[in-house]
Amino acid sequence: MLTTHKISADFYDDDFQLIAIHSNLEDYAIGYAINFNCGLYLKRLGKDLIFDQNLSFSVFEWDDEMNDIYWTLISNKCAVEVDIPSDGLFEKNTSFRTDHLIKEQKEVDYFLKVDAGDTITLEEQVKSINKIPKVITAYPIDAQTLKSKRNLIF
Repeated sequence: MLTTHKISADFYDDDFQLIAIHSNLEDYAIGYAINFNCGLYLKRLGKDLIFDQNLSFSVFEWDDEMNDIYWTLISNKCAVEVDIPSDGLFEKNTSFRTDHLIKEQKEVDYFLKVDAGDTITLEEQVKSINKIPKVITAYPIDAQTLKSKRNLIF
């Protein structure tokens, strides 16, 4: 007789805070600017966050062991190349579409995820991020209200 064990979705620790960032900066530029203005040391991961063969999102992280805070900067947008079949003059057309990590927040370009042992206030970080040139706005988001917050747990 075989026993099947299932892991509950509630097993994962999803107690984190989020800052939504609207900016047209490239991922490396926003990572550098946040490091410079907020005093963080975010580094690009060797591998992107990959959901599908075509969906990959850039991730920067820093483990602040002194303050017991784990910082993660995640891109919310991914450009996917799509082939459009055609019988006309041009046999193969290519188009690009944008997919999102958090689909209900399509207007957000990046998320700064903060995993802390204790709840911290993000006001200073939000103010510092808003001072970055080419950042349109940054604000905290309640992660518990997001439908696809499981995409942020990795």
